Amino acid sequence: MTTTPQTTAQAAAGATPQATPQAAVQPRTAIRTLTADEVAAFRAAVRADLPAAEASGASPVHAFVLAHTLADATVRDLAAAEPEPVSVVHLGQDIRIEQPLLPGERITVALDVAGARREPRGTRVAVRARLTGADGTPRAELLTSALLMGAAAIVPFGQIPAPAAPAPSGGAGEPSAAEHRLTPAWIRGYAHASGDLNPIHLDDRAAKDAGFPGVIAHGMSVLALAVEEIADRYADGDVTRVTAVSGRFSAPVVPDVPLAVELAPDADRTLVRFTCRTPSGIAVKSGWAQLAGRRP
Repeated sequence: MTTTPQTTAQAAAGATPQATPQAAVQPRTAIRTLTADEVAAFRAAVRADLPAAEASGASPVHAFVLAHTLADATVRDLAAAEPEPVSVVHLGQDIRIEQPLLPGERITVALDVAGARREPRGTRVAVRARLTGADGTPRAELLTSALLMGAAAIVPFGQIPAPAAPAPSGGAGEPSAAEHRLTPAWIRGYAHASGDLNPIHLDDRAAKDAGFPGVIAHGMSVLALAVEEIADRYADGDVTRVTAVSGRFSAPVVPDVPLAVELAPDADRTLVRFTCRTPSGIAVKSGWAQLAGRRP
């Protein structure tokens, strides 16, 4: 799934005549092997202007990275029957980790489209992915919400699940905040580490053609950065203690502007709500992360 608006003209042009929306909603699977180098490179890219991580381990956002290629192909196939190219806008992301992703694991990604509904600006779709280990043990579940701008050929079906944040276990804890400036180099580093090479993150002309002032950051890169800040401040630097993360994407983040990550934990530090904002407004809203206790 693309993390920001993306034109699907090339995908539609390359689709086979059989690639109809009806075919696209069939469940799909893929096998991915998670390597230690990929895990390290991803976290190093996200933490480029943070100190080195105190503990190793895969970010929960890496589950999205593993599912991205299959999800992206599915959404492109959904849009292939449209008479005109559409843009895909990533609206929201929910990730739940059942067991930490381990380097060297062979992961099966099983994906299906939960539903599609017509909206004034196009068609909203919900894509669900489940990750399992080689022994069949659940590792993660993801729900991606996206809007296919201008799409009108997809027949509505299924349901769009409503994400629900867990209730805080106690009163409010001590809030905190961090400020970052995502440079073009930081954005390029995330693009290559995540495998999301959408030109709007890498090329000013492509970004301007898509209606942006220039390159923009991946929405998921902002979510991943918030996860690292939460792990550092509330989980002793252990990112694998972040067992769930959720956020709605409100506006793009352009390079070299202040990005404030505002964190509000509960008293027990088991739930951290967060907002990411720039001077132009909120970029990620309704964010929350759930934390597990210290691991033995």
